Formats: sequence, structure tokens, C-alpha cells
Amino acid sequence: MTVHGLPALASIELRYPVRALAGASAALRSLLGIEAHTPTGEGFALTFDDGPDPRGTPAVLEILAGARVPATFFVVGEQVQRNPALLGEIVSAGHAVGIHCNRHRNLLRLTPRQVRHDLDAAAASIEEISGKSLALYRPPYGIPNAAALRVARARQWRTVLWSDWGRDWEQGATPQSITDLLTGSAAPGSVGLLHDSDRYGSPECWRNTVAALPMVLDALSARGLEAVAL
Repeated sequence: MTVHGLPALASIELRYPVRALAGASAALRSLLGIEAHTPTGEGFALTFDDGPDPRGTPAVLEILAGARVPATFFVVGEQVQRNPALLGEIVSAGHAVGIHCNRHRNLLRLTPRQVRHDLDAAAASIEEISGKSLALYRPPYGIPNAAALRVARARQWRTVLWSDWGRDWEQGATPQSITDLLTGSAAPGSVGLLHDSDRYGSPECWRNTVAALPMVLDALSARGLEAVAL
């Protein structure tokens, strides 16, 4: 297996049906050029997937603004097309923006051509509306494939997954469970995953995320972890 050619990634994909490389060893992620830590190895990076959403995103932005905390939003092309002004609000607030996908699908079910077309469409929308070049990438469900990693490498996008997640998209999640899961093992350099949209999760799950966010920020502060953007 090599990072450049990724000749063995197809066999790896068969062994990662759900959690994929987010839960893989640091050595394997490094071999594939995938990160799950902050650039400096310090602080705690809050990341939000699946938006922008007209309900969840403004509520998240308001809390972050009140706490003066930066975050990183991995946005979906079809969501950006529906809510272009919200992407502008994310950028204007000083948060980092990364590309998630154009349509939220498991990449293992797509051909290399479909993957390229999806990322091309998403990148075009996000860059045109935000007025900024992309530098960060996170595949849907944290499951990359060889085609996606090749596109990311060719475009010099950093592929970033996460080290801690709140599982806030689940039907049974609560603000407390989200907080405990996300911050329970938080350490310098951790990357936390939350969602500012319920479009690809349980209906109304964004409400639990919004309710959990102040508790998450308090827990990180108590641990001496400064929130940073990727």
C-alpha cells in the first residue's frame, strides 16, 4: 500500500462499512494522507457537517458568536445551493469552510466518475458562493475511497475526519449524551464532529446539537482546551 497510488485502498474499503477510517489507527490514516487532529496538535477543533441549514446553522452560529469560538463547517453542495446566504454568514463570521459532498451518499456505492462529478459540482458551488478557495475535505460518513482521495490530493485539499463525535444525528441522542460522547476523551489536538442539519440524520436532531453546544463549550473550557478552526 502506498499513499501516492493508493493501490490497496479498494480492499480497505471492503472492511469499513460504517465507521470507516474515522475509527482506524493513526498509522493507517497517516498512510492514506488522512488527518484527525488539529494542525498544531493543540486546542480542540469543533466541526459541523451537513449544512448549511436554515434552522440549525443560524442557531449554531449564534452560540459560537456569543462565545467567540471559531469552528469549521463541512458543507454540502446541494444545501449550499438551497441556502447560499447561510454560507455567506458562515464565512462572514470568520469560520473555516470545507467541502463535504454535493449529494450525501456513501462513496463506496459510487463509481470513480460519479465521485469526481460530485466533488466537482460541490466545489464549484461552494467556491463561487463563498468567494474562497477550498482547502479542507471530509467524505460523507467518514468513508473515503480511492477516487475521492485522488481528487483531494490533486486539488491540495486536506482530508480531515475526526477523533471524537457526539453521535448527535441519532434518534436517541440527548444534549447530555452528545456532550459526554464528544468531550469525554477530548485532548489537545482533538477534532470533534457535530451536525448543524437534520437533513441526513434523525428529524429535528439539530435541536439536540444546539442544546448541547453550550455544555460542550463549557466542558472544553474546564479542560483547558481552546476551540480552534482547522
